[in-house]
Amino acid sequence: MLLPPGGLGMNSTTMDEMNLIQQAQRHHLVVRNIGEEIDLEIGPGDDDPSSFPASSLLGREASSEDPDDSKNMVMGGPQQPAENNQETSKVQPPKRKKKVVKRWREEWADTYKWAYVDVKEGTARIFCSVCREYGRKHRRNPYGNEGSRNMQMSALEEHNNSLLHKEALRLQMASKDKIVVEKPIIVKAIMSKTAGSIIEAAIKRDPHEIEFMQSVQEAVHALEKVIAKNSHYVSIMERLLEPERMLIFRVPWIDDRGETHVNRGFRVQFNQALGPCRGGIRFHPSMNLSISKFLGFEQTLKNALSPYKLGGAAGGSDFDPRGKSDNEIMRFCQSFMNEIHRYLGPDKDLPSEEMGVGTREMGYLFGQYRRVASHFQGSFTGPRIFWSGSSLRTEATGYGLVFFAQLMLADMNKELKGLRCAVSGSGKIALHVLDKLMAYGAIPITVSDSKGYLVDEDGFDYMKITFLRDLKTQQRSLRDYSKTYARSKYYDEAKPWNERYDVAFPCASHNEIDHSDALHLVNSGCRLLIEGSNMPCTAEAVEVLRKANVLVAPAMAAGAGGVIAGELELNHECNLMNWSPEDFESKLQEAMKQIYQRAVKAATDFGYQKESPEALVHGAVISAFLTLAQAMTDQGCV
Repeated sequence: MLLPPGGLGMNSTTMDEMNLIQQAQRHHLVVRNIGEEIDLEIGPGDDDPSSFPASSLLGREASSEDPDDSKNMVMGGPQQPAENNQETSKVQPPKRKKKVVKRWREEWADTYKWAYVDVKEGTARIFCSVCREYGRKHRRNPYGNEGSRNMQMSALEEHNNSLLHKEALRLQMASKDKIVVEKPIIVKAIMSKTAGSIIEAAIKRDPHEIEFMQSVQEAVHALEKVIAKNSHYVSIMERLLEPERMLIFRVPWIDDRGETHVNRGFRVQFNQALGPCRGGIRFHPSMNLSISKFLGFEQTLKNALSPYKLGGAAGGSDFDPRGKSDNEIMRFCQSFMNEIHRYLGPDKDLPSEEMGVGTREMGYLFGQYRRVASHFQGSFTGPRIFWSGSSLRTEATGYGLVFFAQLMLADMNKELKGLRCAVSGSGKIALHVLDKLMAYGAIPITVSDSKGYLVDEDGFDYMKITFLRDLKTQQRSLRDYSKTYARSKYYDEAKPWNERYDVAFPCASHNEIDHSDALHLVNSGCRLLIEGSNMPCTAEAVEVLRKANVLVAPAMAAGAGGVIAGELELNHECNLMNWSPEDFESKLQEAMKQIYQRAVKAATDFGYQKESPEALVHGAVISAFLTLAQAMTDQGCV
């Protein structure tokens, strides 16, 4: 048997390193589109056994190969006596292996989602995107550079069982259902050097908060003309982008089997220059500090734009209420409130419903708040807890979106009647949007959930909407709708933007419309987009919509109905009068009209034409910021 240089004293670690170096020298990576396909090529003649140094002919390496592959290796195949080997080598010249190309196979896609290619010391290598390791951590590269599939899977299993990898995997899975390579922050082109410096400073401070940075860039981009006119606003903006208070806390709770669990809670009180904070609580597995800050920042601008001057806040937990019993949700809500109650109150911060938090959750939260704070504040939760208040709190946001769309169409001498409308989501906001669209004579044709979307070409009527509401109450799939109404169809793993429609109402979640969705939206003939969810479009999608002249109503303006309803509930006069739904809608319509006019005026004052696709987006941010800036200037450096 041939021995490596250095004799028998060489340990297995050194031999592993030598093998990896030799493999790196023999192989080169051809990377086309990272995340789609990786070709691992062996150049012609590189596998000629006569060209291998003696140190590669290790019995241990050969024995670890798959039996089929090992036949082509010098030390592979059945062992023969040394004299027979010498005779064979004289008679048969060594065979040259053909060029081998191993592709990223379709069926292995889920396994390799967390692999990425990078250059290390001048050599392209495949890294694990969880633990950022390569080489000895993976033994034989588990991502497919050589060996049979069984051998590759064995090496992959070895890596997955390492403690380092398991810990990294656990941390990522705590907040995400699937492992994805970390996305870079996309920096938009900025005209002004001063505005660019604000974004640069924000990214430097919070480089990993992608959602918050996206929100900041959109706001600063809208404020370029404002900042250019008054340099004083630079320091105001820098101060505004840092929340007044950020709370991160542990939420332990016990399930029905007696097992203990722990989740992470958040509450970001972003700015209170205009008044006490108002903002939602979200329970969703994806919840993190970046999303809390982004929601708090958007809520701050939304509240500043509303007729009621209020501060902004947001928060929640990575707790998933789906599949939990009422008792489990109650215990979690009580634990959550035990930690945060000291920061809440009518003159401090009053939370409201958000994704994953409905009347049930808010009832449990309020009950524990009342118990530990010894204070009764009915408007804390909404209509069922606010026994003597209005009955339209939950409808207000959805109705407000439709009112805002009607205002925009009225300026274009059009109306909603007869227009086809695509709605995403199927929660409280989306279903109330369907209700009000029906009342205005529009034709809503879609709703969606996390698994796909439902389209009804005949449009939803009141009976169908009631059926949809029953499906959601019973936690059934939207797919069951198509079993009852034959003209409808449910599409798995798809979004509703491929259909033909005139107005879009994205009401599901942030960044639900990406670049390709925006292209579908434009090609469908849509020319009006009303944002029901905060920041529903990615930066790339925003550019597509702008170039196509699609008019966008920003969520901070169009989605202010919930803020307005909450403040009407706090109004003591509202409690005594117990307004009818008609009176309440009239008040809501008047408030939405004021918001629309403020946004249009601010845009016009800074040179944006009303017909411009950016007019309302920029006008809403400008109006809200100027209101906040004045209050922050008056109150000094606090």
